[in-house]
Amino acid sequence: MSKIQNIIEKIRHSYYGIMKVLAFILTLAVIVLLMPRNVKFKYEYQKMRPWPHESLYAPFNFPIYKSDEEVRKEKEAALKDVELIFIYDALGTETGREKLLRDFDTQWDDSLGDRKYYENFVIGVYDHIENTGVVAKNTRTTNFKGDETVVVVRNKVQTKCHYEDLNTMATASAYIQSQMANISDYHTMQLINNLLHSSLRQNVLYSESMTKQAEKMATDNIMLTFGMVQKDELIIMEGEIVTEEKYQIINSLQREYAEITANNFFSRNYMLYGQLLLVAMVFLALYLTLKMLRPDIFEQLRYINLILLLMLLTIVPSFLLLKYAPTFIYIMPVAIMAILLMTFFDARISIIVQIMTLIISSLAVPNPFQYFFVQLLVSFVAIFSMTKRSSRASYFGTSLAVFFTYIIVYLGMMLIFDGGFDAFSWRNVIIYAGNAFFTVLALPLAFLFERVFGFVTDLSLLELSNTNSPLLRKLASEAPGTFQHAMQVADLCEEVIYNIGGNPLLVRTGAMYHDIGKTRNPYYFIENQNGKYNPHDDVSYAESAQIIINHVIDGIEICRDYHIPEQIIDFVRTHHGTRRTEYFYQMELRENPDGVDERDFCYHGPVPFSKETAVLMMCDAVEAASRSMNDKTEESLSKLVDNIIDGQMKAHQFDNTDITFHDITVTKKVLKKKLMSIYHVRIAYPD
Repeated sequence: MSKIQNIIEKIRHSYYGIMKVLAFILTLAVIVLLMPRNVKFKYEYQKMRPWPHESLYAPFNFPIYKSDEEVRKEKEAALKDVELIFIYDALGTETGREKLLRDFDTQWDDSLGDRKYYENFVIGVYDHIENTGVVAKNTRTTNFKGDETVVVVRNKVQTKCHYEDLNTMATASAYIQSQMANISDYHTMQLINNLLHSSLRQNVLYSESMTKQAEKMATDNIMLTFGMVQKDELIIMEGEIVTEEKYQIINSLQREYAEITANNFFSRNYMLYGQLLLVAMVFLALYLTLKMLRPDIFEQLRYINLILLLMLLTIVPSFLLLKYAPTFIYIMPVAIMAILLMTFFDARISIIVQIMTLIISSLAVPNPFQYFFVQLLVSFVAIFSMTKRSSRASYFGTSLAVFFTYIIVYLGMMLIFDGGFDAFSWRNVIIYAGNAFFTVLALPLAFLFERVFGFVTDLSLLELSNTNSPLLRKLASEAPGTFQHAMQVADLCEEVIYNIGGNPLLVRTGAMYHDIGKTRNPYYFIENQNGKYNPHDDVSYAESAQIIINHVIDGIEICRDYHIPEQIIDFVRTHHGTRRTEYFYQMELRENPDGVDERDFCYHGPVPFSKETAVLMMCDAVEAASRSMNDKTEESLSKLVDNIIDGQMKAHQFDNTDITFHDITVTKKVLKKKLMSIYHVRIAYPD
């Protein structure tokens, strides 16, 4: 039983490490399962470049396939020779004839003339028109020329004729008018005209299905190959230029090789094992890189989960495009991952993760080197353009930079591999434009991930640190002295962090909100007292201490009411750590030497747990104490800074932070210099 308990205890203590490994394994499994099983050709080559490998001989007999462009042109030529197919509607023709006879029998008046003669007349005109055929209008024949050949299927027999040989309703009407030229009686002519027009049928109907079938037969008959290469035949020698002809032969070998191995069960299994091995090595490299080079990120499970999720959201859609629309692989906005990484991390981690992601994607694409090269350049441009982001408009500027990078690289590769711009295609430009357009999705995705994973981006910090934000306006109006104190502390914190390293924007924003709880009881804090009256005179020292201590708890509650991120609330809860409200404690101790509980006069903590929160504690205490000094000299300010920070260290307020003695020394120097500048203290020159 003790062994089981020991195992459970080890698992409990290693929970974070186990979850990280499981996250990597799960991501690995998803990627390998979805990775296309396309056999990779072991030779890399480019048109009009020397063959960089040893001389290549045909490993087996294989056909030489025509290029996609040649096949496309042959299909277009074949489709031009396919005539449109129409079906003669015999049933409709007979129905119209029967209607004509019925209407003639009921509407004819013998006073108009010989019934039999005119009956034969209208039947003769009708039969002539309908037997020739009356074509129905359709979109395919809108711009038809009269001499275009069409096929008419009548009684399962196909006959060809010129399109102009068929009647339209207009030519049928003209024929009726010409046949009635010898009829002198107006009423007779009017009746015959109405009878014929009401009975005529458009009996030659375009058949979309039969025409498509004929087009399919025409394209299916196109030969996809135009020659054979025999086994052991020399294909290309080492160093020989890969001409258009050689390029086509090598492509044919690659295609045939892929078809043969793809149908081989063992080859597919080996491919799966190879993919699993290579992707696992990439993830192992990423795991070790993060652990050794960026332990601050590696220790946070949510950071790991976000990185792996971003990799999945980039790799999986790329695999789906390769499976269903491989020609559109470059519409996948790979740079969106680089932008999101830069939103939540720094340039170094963004470059590392982006390279690892591109390596995995390149294992599946047809031209891995070209794909990796293009996407790596675009990713670098996206990362560098995001380093100076100061607003959400930066995302749109990065999208434009991505588009122009794609175009420049595209033109450069055409010059290298094609020797000119003859192969330029607007289709590729449209694909790159679509890619850049989708890159803008990084903006809403950043907002989503920020909420889901609890991150605070620099853009959010910029918005929070705006003094016109609702909560800071509340502080400025209800506790103006505290607001000025917060602004001063923010400047000091930012300057210190610039010198010792850290996130200046984060510490500045945290400093602006650290005393927000004072808005509940602003006049109990000396910086907001304008007259001689002090509300503390009406309460006990213990009650005063509780009011002062509670501004931390009040600040946490107010921040949560205003949906301020937890990273900013951390500055509120830690800026006094577990120190005493020294003034009220000493006053109470003077009155009751034996009956004072020190815990009633201590802040509840926790102590700072990051470099930024530690700097805020130092700057807050130094700035507040310096305001109460009467004699502000270089010596007194220097002594003040040393005493306060040394006292905080002795009180173990920095034990949970990663701040070093060197950082603290630099902090003291920066604070002394800044305070002397603020209070216009002159440096004492030696005699």
